[in-house]
Amino acid sequence: MTGRPRKHSLTLRGHRTSVSLEDAFWVELQRLADARAMSVNELVAEIDAHRGATSGLAAAIRVHVLATIKAGN
Repeated sequence: MTGRPRKHSLTLRGHRTSVSLEDAFWVELQRLADARAMSVNELVAEIDAHRGATSGLAAAIRVHVLATIKAGN
């Protein structure tokens, strides 16, 4: 696992986009999606819908992953 961000492609509301995250965040994001029986695209779309206008998508994903882990989920 690398500590450097890597770009991954996602589809949000029918549009392709890419997000750069460190491998550890991608692994946890996939784990969280699996635990909720949803795809990573679906989970990221949910995160995207709830993020503030001043927050970038990658930052919103990192905060969501961290907050979920801290909450014990």
